[in-house]
Amino acid sequence: MKKLAFALSAFALAMAASPVLAKKNLVIVVKGLDNPFFEAIHQGCEKWNSENPDSEYVCFYTGPASTSDEAGEAQIVQDLLGDPNTAAVAISPSNAALIAQSIRNSGATIPIMTLDADLAVEDAALRLTYLGTDNYLMGKRIGEYVKTAAPNGGTVCTIQGNPGADNILRRAQGFRDALSGQEGLAALAGEGGWTEVAGCPVFTNDDGAVGVQAMSDIMSANPDITAFGIMGGWPLFGAPQAYRDLFGPYADKIAENELVIGAADTIGEEVAIASEGLVTALVGQRPFEMGYLAPGVMVQLVKGEKVADPVFTGLDECTKDTVDTCIQK
Repeated sequence: MKKLAFALSAFALAMAASPVLAKKNLVIVVKGLDNPFFEAIHQGCEKWNSENPDSEYVCFYTGPASTSDEAGEAQIVQDLLGDPNTAAVAISPSNAALIAQSIRNSGATIPIMTLDADLAVEDAALRLTYLGTDNYLMGKRIGEYVKTAAPNGGTVCTIQGNPGADNILRRAQGFRDALSGQEGLAALAGEGGWTEVAGCPVFTNDDGAVGVQAMSDIMSANPDITAFGIMGGWPLFGAPQAYRDLFGPYADKIAENELVIGAADTIGEEVAIASEGLVTALVGQRPFEMGYLAPGVMVQLVKGEKVADPVFTGLDECTKDTVDTCIQK
């Protein structure tokens, strides 16, 4: 009898440890774990887990420690694509070309999608769908706010993140198109009354402090600059006090649209900064929604179900006058 009990106990332990019973991972790989935008995606992922405790899948969130670690993200992607416990992957590519190469090198057969940032158009066939912001539209809306505030044009600088990030490049294109009234210009040299100043765009590698310092340097070199287009909210949510210190003395100019600042995102301190009148307009994404929806989309892809491409999440648009109601609840 004791032998039977022992055997049954051993069998139970073996079954508990069996990979057959282990949950498969629906992996979200972000550009870096040091960015509060991606932490909002993480929270969406965890909400999905809490609502689906009996699923055979679990949402697993990961990425390199630093957003600037492009090679680290690429290595994580390649490792996960070779992991038998990975059922599907949703990637926010920091460097679109590098991630595309990692996907090719992996020879993976599991479903791959992009999240928040997409691959370049020529590599789109490597993933099944994109879930996230319409980045071109986001940049265009930022540009429209700037153009409305300064209808006669002027000088402008765009603050960008990683030069290889497809989502940021699309925003910058939308921004230029809105200001110029033309499509596809690589730089503005008087089109629509707008000229990009020397040294711009500035690439910050998603570092808020670097962004604030760059804006300070640009203003020192161009004291009469008309506008900034910030394609990611890094200077505002990554270095909020430094941003306030820089632009606090210009509050009156911002209020009178003598200095116009349009920025992406509505996270961290950004909405508070808008309420203080230190930014003209914010056009925000919905990262929590991205993280919450991504596991369900990956499950659909694993099952071979048809999924739209792209799947766009919406935008939240905030000015000083709308900060109490501008964020989707």
